[in-house]
Amino acid sequence: MAKKLSVSSQPEKLVRVSAELIFNKPLTKTQRERLARLAQKPDSAIDFSDIPPLTDEQLAQMVPLRLRSKTTLISFRVQNDVLAWLKSKGPGHLSRINAILANVMEAEQRLKSA
Repeated sequence: MAKKLSVSSQPEKLVRVSAELIFNKPLTKTQRERLARLAQKPDSAIDFSDIPPLTDEQLAQMVPLRLRSKTTLISFRVQNDVLAWLKSKGPGHLSRINAILANVMEAEQRLKSA
């Protein structure tokens, strides 16, 4: 006798959702209330005891936080040795290029305002 297949074992259809849809989804009333309560809480009431201190190695690897803004896809040429150096630092060489350019831009803006 052949084994009967169960309907529940069939894989569910994959639903694709864009990041924009997720980030722009409005908060529920409950979520807004929770955020309002948290905003009213003083920083001194936050318990940080379960967060281990950062090591020197972790601090050295930190990068400045930049708010994500719209990006434009471009194409440009870069020297092979520069690209090899960027890739040798690990994954994310394109993001690294953007971070380097952003650092230079911010440094120039600081010099102009000083």
